[in-house]
Amino acid sequence: MIKPSLAIALVLAAPAVATSITADELVEWEDHLAEQVSEDRMRADMDTIVGFGTRHTLSSQTDPERGIGAAVNWALDEFRRISSACNDCLEVMAVSDTVTGDRIPTPTLVRNAVAIQRGTERPDEVIIVQAHYDSRVSNALNATDDAPGANDDGSGSVMVLEAARILSQREHPSTIIYALLTGEEQGLFGARILADWVESQGMTVKAVLNNDMIGNSCGSDGYCDAEHVRVFSEGLRADSTARLRARQRRFGGENDSPGRNLSRWLDEVASSNPDGMQVRQIWRTDRMGRGGDQIPFLDKGYPAVRITVAVEDYEHQHQDLRTEDGIKYGDTVDELDFDYLTRAAQLNVRALHNLAMAPMPPRVSADAAVRTDTEISWQAVPGAKLYVVHRRRTDESYWDSDETALVYADRPVEANAAAADEARRFSHIENLRGDDWIFGVQACNGPYCSPVASAVPGGAFEPVKQPEGDSD
Repeated sequence: MIKPSLAIALVLAAPAVATSITADELVEWEDHLAEQVSEDRMRADMDTIVGFGTRHTLSSQTDPERGIGAAVNWALDEFRRISSACNDCLEVMAVSDTVTGDRIPTPTLVRNAVAIQRGTERPDEVIIVQAHYDSRVSNALNATDDAPGANDDGSGSVMVLEAARILSQREHPSTIIYALLTGEEQGLFGARILADWVESQGMTVKAVLNNDMIGNSCGSDGYCDAEHVRVFSEGLRADSTARLRARQRRFGGENDSPGRNLSRWLDEVASSNPDGMQVRQIWRTDRMGRGGDQIPFLDKGYPAVRITVAVEDYEHQHQDLRTEDGIKYGDTVDELDFDYLTRAAQLNVRALHNLAMAPMPPRVSADAAVRTDTEISWQAVPGAKLYVVHRRRTDESYWDSDETALVYADRPVEANAAAADEARRFSHIENLRGDDWIFGVQACNGPYCSPVASAVPGGAFEPVKQPEGDSD
């Protein structure tokens, strides 16, 4: 996504390459989508999933009313109900495997409830929105006591269902995968299973939005922030190699992983709607000493971020239900801020719609060695009508969206370029020394623009080649 002022300029300057929607209409359409988020529906879903008593991964798989088996069955049925409202537009399946681990002492079936909305133009290009569906109390191996898991992570789960209801009512060029994962509290098993499955399908992952705890606005110390969600993103890539690390030492890229640029892009999406939920970027993979379901995707080189509350309430996560010294413990529904959850869901819906409409970020390189200018080059991506070149000084944190170059995809192909769109190369010269600047490019289709891909080692939105080298 790009700033509305720039989007308007693009539509006016190049009507031949713009889509039929203008920037103003885009804002109106996003508002329309966001307004469809129903707090009442999410409350009803929350009551249902909390009503299973516990959703612990080691709880009953066969009890029709209590435990993880009943909970996953209900989620699959709910995805099917959503699909029936869009002429069976969702492929609903349980992506699963039997696993063991430190917190899974005996072989246990871990089932994820997954619904796939295939893209109309680029079905192998996917965006994943996910939350973990399982819950726990103080003892990670206690599978019998009530574990409501309202905020952690019933809040993300009901948002995923709500996003599926809304976004399934229209088609998108890219595929959206809606996923409720289990086994998170036992070691991120559900996410690993889904990441392995996505890899086995040969899918190209544009983005993973992992929503884990998006339902409370006040922390354990009484500090409240109802205006922001935190977005955690990795710096150095988890799938790095020795060669890539050596190149980053020489040429930079420590602050330009795909996840970091996805985080910057989400901040822009939020800023375009100043009355809605805003983003506070946290530039580390996850919280101190903690982890989440974005990590197995990062391990495979897929762009992924964690979206979570601005401040955590530790008395109401991973706790036995009890009252001690006048303090109530337990992750219960009455501790949720549903207005906060609704606005977090609206941000997700806006972001998912934009990601599913936009092309993939291009693969970008920069040549600035022993010269006073910089040549930025990139490979064409399917669906792109326009490319926007961004730049920022090496000591700056954010792209300067007011200083861009526009390169249109319908210009004549250079004589030595392949005819196939995927093989076409584009380039742009910036009269700036590359030693002092970082450059990036985003791909646009009308006002829908991808995250920026940086022209640095490891900046491409694709896994790093293993083991002999990187993908840049």
